[in-house]
Amino acid sequence: MSETGGDPLENDVTRSESVAYLREGSYKWYKGSLDDRTISIKKYEKDWIEHEYVVTDIAISAKVSAHQNILKLVGCCLETQLPTLVYESADGTLADRIYLFKDDGTRNECQPMAWQSRLKITRKIAHAVAYLHNAFSRPIIHRDIRLGNIWLNQHDVPKLAEFSLCISLPEGETFVQDDVRGSIGFLCPSYVATCRVTEKTDVYSFGILLLVILTAQRPYNLGATSDDDEEDAGLVNYVRNHAISQIVDPALMVDGSESGVLIGMEEQLQSVLQLALKCVDEDPEIRPTMIDVTEELRRIE
Repeated sequence: MSETGGDPLENDVTRSESVAYLREGSYKWYKGSLDDRTISIKKYEKDWIEHEYVVTDIAISAKVSAHQNILKLVGCCLETQLPTLVYESADGTLADRIYLFKDDGTRNECQPMAWQSRLKITRKIAHAVAYLHNAFSRPIIHRDIRLGNIWLNQHDVPKLAEFSLCISLPEGETFVQDDVRGSIGFLCPSYVATCRVTEKTDVYSFGILLLVILTAQRPYNLGATSDDDEEDAGLVNYVRNHAISQIVDPALMVDGSESGVLIGMEEQLQSVLQLALKCVDEDPEIRPTMIDVTEELRRIE
């Protein structure tokens, strides 16, 4: 990774178009080119910059970029008015390929992703999260695992991104106390209740990710009809109370089969569902480690 002054990076990088708004009002992503190669550019917005998060984003990104399923940080520019981070090229997020509608309500035009591709991507991202938890003397907790933070390159290779909310556990400790940070629907309830960040905080978020991959549903307000039942209308309760054929993404359904899914695929879907429900268990002790999750996904695949 390289750090440059204000002028060189601004002159060398050609910005072309905004490709995503991952956290509205905080930063924007652009496509661009640098030394004749395509890059992704993350530019923070002036009025929303919190120095602590920018520094964490850069420091953690640089530390973990060696993993093949983590978005590689190429360089950064801190001397301009707005911090700018440059990453390897990515074409869009997993959210673009799974959700039927974008955050702004417009329809996604991307082709729905095949089941085997979804399974392969989740296994690779699980390995990346396990790497964060186990490759360093102080485990790194991501705290914002969601579809919008998983980028895909032109070959659909997944890249985990967005490390500004990361926190490291003290050596020899299993948790750290901190304010609640993350994305609605993916936040671990025990973390919200206690403000304790553990490896199982990420495991819960990953479990929600698996449920979203299965259903193509957003993890909140699913089927809510009033304020009274909103709390119980989340994705976890929805999948627990419906058959697999009722919850699976319609894009994966096949006409003419008894269950609505391909022969041989139903067993995989059931296995992933059971793994996801273990990951989101209310008791953190019952949730598997990310190493266990990776191995189970490899077995299912």
